Amino acid sequence: MITVKNMRKSFGEHDVIKGITTTIEKGEIITIIGPSGTGKSTFLRALNMLDPPTDGVVEFEGKNLTDKKTDINEIRKKMGMVFQSFNLFAHMSVLDNLCVGQTKLLGIPRAEAEETARELLATVGLSEKADAYPDQLSGGQKQRVAIARCLSMKPDIMLFDEPTSALDPTMVGEVTAVIKRLAQSGMTMAIVTHEMEFARNVSTRILYMDEGGIYEEGPPDVIFVNPKREKTRAFIHRIKSYRYTITSEGFDFIEMMNNLILFCETNALSKAGAYKAQLIVEELANLMPKSEPADLTFSFPENQSLFTVTAEYGGEARDILANDEMEAIMVKSGTESVTHEYESGRNRLTVTWKPNQKI
Repeated sequence: MITVKNMRKSFGEHDVIKGITTTIEKGEIITIIGPSGTGKSTFLRALNMLDPPTDGVVEFEGKNLTDKKTDINEIRKKMGMVFQSFNLFAHMSVLDNLCVGQTKLLGIPRAEAEETARELLATVGLSEKADAYPDQLSGGQKQRVAIARCLSMKPDIMLFDEPTSALDPTMVGEVTAVIKRLAQSGMTMAIVTHEMEFARNVSTRILYMDEGGIYEEGPPDVIFVNPKREKTRAFIHRIKSYRYTITSEGFDFIEMMNNLILFCETNALSKAGAYKAQLIVEELANLMPKSEPADLTFSFPENQSLFTVTAEYGGEARDILANDEMEAIMVKSGTESVTHEYESGRNRLTVTWKPNQKI
């Protein structure tokens, strides 16, 4: 339904989107997640030219939207957009909000438009609000009206730009419930959201955005259970991490350990957990070659269900724990797993353990 080729978007000298190529197929529910400021909403708005891309091509149902000859207003009739700020006409009743687009843009007779409007209000659970005005509605009700208004235009795809971000937490559920019903009906959707549980439950595919593009994508079971890339894991699991770069044999060992202790205290790590992290970091620092910069990283998710120390170092492929030296034995004692990888001249050793595992 939508094809994006090498999309870039800049504001002045600031490159928000540095290059996106992707597709959205008919019937897909795509959710777009990632930290604030990574271009999620900009990408969504570029799909229907509200923020035209600086470069690249966007095609919708075979038509090039970035071609100046394309009648973008005709295309937008098929691309419903729901904003976080509702954008209802304050001087019109709820019923009129749903009828105006049908009559003015689609040329549908008023009686037929009203019939459609009332059916859609019933769909979003607001039949009794047809004669109300927007200032008489709660935030969740306004957003449901906005969704019904988009549906009244019979779009082929719905674009949602953080539809729950302006809502009180108690109202989020009523809006996500409506979107879930749309998903079950087969509506194609692209949704920017910070509601992770909603994204996991409703999506057919997740786009995680970072570093000016799609950093990682895949089905919910992959992105939320076993993401492949570091920043995705950190975002999904809200991972806390401490990294120290060793630049020479004479690095400041005391500084590294003091900063690690402070990191553990700041994040309310138990004494046992902090002690084990310090022991593993210390022993790995002793074993790692330091002929070129090396990194030690200690990390764990917010729920502290699993702890990880990663050692990255250069040189030839070498697992520094593949021996019976005392340091190696101490590191491997009481761990969940120890893995070694070698790629592009860098070794990556990962040690994991659970809170109840003792040294």
